Amino acid sequence: MALFDFDGTMIPWDTQILFANYVLKQEPVRRAYFPLFLSFLPCVKILGDEGMKRVFLSYLWKTEPEQLKAWVREFVKEWVPGKCYPELIERLERHREAGHLTIVSSASPEFYVEEFGRVLGFDLAFGTPVEIGEEMRMFPDLRNHKSEEKVRRLSELLGPPPNGVWPRSHGYTDSSADLPMMYCSESGTVVNPSESLAEIASERNWEVLRPQVPWSGKIDKVRQMLGFLLGMA
Repeated sequence: MALFDFDGTMIPWDTQILFANYVLKQEPVRRAYFPLFLSFLPCVKILGDEGMKRVFLSYLWKTEPEQLKAWVREFVKEWVPGKCYPELIERLERHREAGHLTIVSSASPEFYVEEFGRVLGFDLAFGTPVEIGEEMRMFPDLRNHKSEEKVRRLSELLGPPPNGVWPRSHGYTDSSADLPMMYCSESGTVVNPSESLAEIASERNWEVLRPQVPWSGKIDKVRQMLGFLLGMA
């Protein structure tokens, strides 16, 4: 079994800002969400990741399900597989050819993670479930699919990891937030890890991959991210 994180692992960017960029280019008036999102930043410690994700998704306010599905199809077509790390696409193909169960487990919204999984050929795809309804609410309900939540949901499907580890499993991530999932994997690979994650990888004999990123430094990365957030990239 191969367990893949997605954002930062299969693809360099956080796909949440990529999808926002795509939608805002289709309907520029939705850029009005940005001042609202900024106004909530002082509340990060109170709202947490889950609350801020609800606020961020305000750019999809009043989007109808069929329109959302259409945007998802075109967005994924644009970004997969050409913008993914070739090294990780190759790893995925090797697992598939070996007959391994392949699972993508992401904190990004499931309404497009499932399409990423389908196009890339994953057996299963999990993301953050977002309530869509007849049209998207300004702050939609969701359950953040991150950290221990990934293990909880995988355990519902696969059963709890015996003795804390799923047999013959290999995890892939770029983030320390995925350590609960990685600790449940028999072996692992980290992608462009931080210094602290690289130290953990060394202690656990995990493989380290460092594929080339599409930015020249921190300032260039921030500049590009702002472009995505404003629908101008």
